[in-house]
Amino acid sequence: MKSEGKKSVAQAAAPNTLSLKKLREVAKQCKACPLWKTGTQTVFGEGLRTARVMLVGEQPGNDEDLAGKPFVGPAGKLLDRALFEAGIDRSQVYITNAVKHFKWEAKGKRRIHKKPNSREIAACRPWLEAELDILKPDLLICLGATAAQSLLGREFKVTQHRGELIDLPLARHVMATVHPSSILRAPDEETRRIEMERFIADLRTAAQMM
Repeated sequence: MKSEGKKSVAQAAAPNTLSLKKLREVAKQCKACPLWKTGTQTVFGEGLRTARVMLVGEQPGNDEDLAGKPFVGPAGKLLDRALFEAGIDRSQVYITNAVKHFKWEAKGKRRIHKKPNSREIAACRPWLEAELDILKPDLLICLGATAAQSLLGREFKVTQHRGELIDLPLARHVMATVHPSSILRAPDEETRRIEMERFIADLRTAAQMM
């Protein structure tokens, strides 16, 4: 019931104002799931209201949680490089996450990423839908399984459909690919190089649709 109540808040904010700024302010107060208790702050999407491309990741990491901005840590730097290589200007892209709070577990003094569960993803879904309603992007790119399953269905497998253009009403063109953090977790330099090339190739395919 909490997620339904918060959904009405998100959906009421977006149509009335058509303002990402207003939506971001409202989302700061979100308590639809327990993650607000451990996250430093809500990390909302960032980018132009007129952006034609929308990228959706899983959730903010430690660096994003502290900075209050999406994709500013190591995965964000790798994404910046891949976007540049693919011919996509990050300053012209809207970037957000399926979950707006950092979910983590302590390992010594470090805060380690922990995958969000279905309840947490569902609780944040109204914010993501509101962002989509406001932006109406031409191109929507899901980065990783959590983002893809949040928007494309629980049965969707990025490993089977990465780089494919998907026909859905969410945007004119929809695609899913890996999350850049998966490249950072590759076991060796050669694997990282190969996976980076595949990631850039997916983004280039997406860029051709712009």
